[in-house]
Amino acid sequence: MSSTTAPARGPVLLGALDRPADLFRHLGPNWYAAVMGTSIVANGANALPVSVPGLHSFAVTVWAMSLGMLVALMAARAVHLVRHRDVARAHLDDTATAVFYGCPPMALLAVGYGTLVLGPGVIGSRPALVLDAVLWGLGTSYAVVVAVGVPYLMITRHRLEPGSADPTWLLPVVAPMVAAALGPALVPHLPDGQARATLLYGCYGMFGASLLATLVLLPGIWSRLAGGRPSPVRLTPALFLVLGPLGQSTTAVAQIADAARQAMPEYAAATRAFAVLYGAPVMGFALLWLALAATANARALRGGMPFAMTWWAFTFPVGTCVTGASSLALITGLDALTDLAVILYLLLVTAWAVAGFHTARGALSGRLFLPA
Repeated sequence: MSSTTAPARGPVLLGALDRPADLFRHLGPNWYAAVMGTSIVANGANALPVSVPGLHSFAVTVWAMSLGMLVALMAARAVHLVRHRDVARAHLDDTATAVFYGCPPMALLAVGYGTLVLGPGVIGSRPALVLDAVLWGLGTSYAVVVAVGVPYLMITRHRLEPGSADPTWLLPVVAPMVAAALGPALVPHLPDGQARATLLYGCYGMFGASLLATLVLLPGIWSRLAGGRPSPVRLTPALFLVLGPLGQSTTAVAQIADAARQAMPEYAAATRAFAVLYGAPVMGFALLWLALAATANARALRGGMPFAMTWWAFTFPVGTCVTGASSLALITGLDALTDLAVILYLLLVTAWAVAGFHTARGALSGRLFLPA
């Protein structure tokens, strides 16, 4: 921060402190990325196909943290939506912000799943199941609305220039994939027969919708990266967002295959085979893209890339690769995939710690509550 801009921001913060609601004026949907990044640390630890002393306790602690963050952020966003409706409307009219409406449903879904698998020891099995069912229902409905609504706004209201696509455009369409990956966990808790099959086929449908929408967007994103106008350096972490649909789709097919034994046993063998035949090559591409994104971000950091909330892109997408590799390791029994999952998880925890530290410091100073 330059010496010429710092004094100007001081009075803004002092004024905001006199009007507490104004602290939430610029609290956009991108803040849910911090909840997503925290919850995937917990869920990733639970998914690892290894037994490490203290790992479960760590996962439960981080899940509880993500739940608290979700509740606090939902309350803060409620203040924002009530007191600053003009800003909320402006967010929907701005392509750069509107795409981040994909984050809230993914946060709801990820925290809900963590509640189901990690919360029973804290709040009880029945409350954990009910809370996950509610959060999955809300998150899935929200994800479908966003996956349709944001592209509709981009087509009808936003003024987009050719070659302007960037990886953040994936956020709205990847949200249904998260629902598809986490919905199968509810299958055993439904009545046998139509209820289980309907949920699982629905998850397959969301898997296909999200995957095909991603394939529609990726060529435009690559065209921008390879030959379009340069993106702002603070968006460089968004390169990691491409990992989201890759890792999450691998997780989805594996989770669907596991639940198929109860919901549609006649297709259990086929879904298991598909999980491997789809997941293995997609995970290979994810590793290639991870190397590309990491190299680009290392270059940007050497050039002085400042912290922004986009740094949370280092977390959730990598976490989906952790769960994807872990799922494949359980299906195939390959030690190499187990090792890969552990290495990716260590990378995830490191990124989470770095993003969390800078976010906390920026929030305490008030800088993150000011317009970019």
